[in-house]
Amino acid sequence: MSLDKVVLVTGGNRGIGRAIAERFVSTGYTKVAVTARSGEGPAGTLTVPADVTDAASLDAAFTEIEATLGAVEIVVANAGITRDTLLLRMSEQDFDDVVATNLGGTFRVVKRAAKGLLKARWGRVILISSVVGLYGSAGQINYSSSKAALVGFARSLTRELGGRGITANVVAPGFIETDMTAELPEATQAEYKKNIPAGRFASADEVAGVVTWLASDDAAYISGAVIPVDGGLGMGH
Repeated sequence: MSLDKVVLVTGGNRGIGRAIAERFVSTGYTKVAVTARSGEGPAGTLTVPADVTDAASLDAAFTEIEATLGAVEIVVANAGITRDTLLLRMSEQDFDDVVATNLGGTFRVVKRAAKGLLKARWGRVILISSVVGLYGSAGQINYSSSKAALVGFARSLTRELGGRGITANVVAPGFIETDMTAELPEATQAEYKKNIPAGRFASADEVAGVVTWLASDDAAYISGAVIPVDGGLGMGH
């Protein structure tokens, strides 16, 4: 496995994205870049400012990465937002903003990277979805829809680019230990965990381990797959 591949993790300054970037660095990758709207990525990474809803902003970020590290070869589309509320209270703006970031952002990032992947005849495209993409979640019609769409995206991309040494896969995390879940009342956490066969939340690093594996040579013949990291909650969708 070559550890000099250029890696890009969008939204790599916090949460799961940060854990993914940290995992690539600790695995030995020496050319890891992250995009962030604010803040910095982990030590050992190149942070470039970018907003995934803005194609010009992304193009500038890619241009900086290409000049500093080289053409991006491993793309982890992680940046995402939520605007949770029930359907009858959800505004068009709530819906459009989430879809523009979670689905549109993935489209813009992968499209900008695609020429370099095709030129290299090698690439890994890893999309970070969610268990709720296919499991569903009340109050998250916008988020669930945007995350479900990533499955069709990865499978269509596999059919377009699969013959060029490029794979495209989806990782679907379940409940993850974050600052947000830590703030939930203990009774609420216990209720959530009752529905998870594993009986616990995942660490962000457990998601990151699956992502780095998909980027490795061991996963070269896997494409168009949805890999749940949810303790059995979605039963593989």
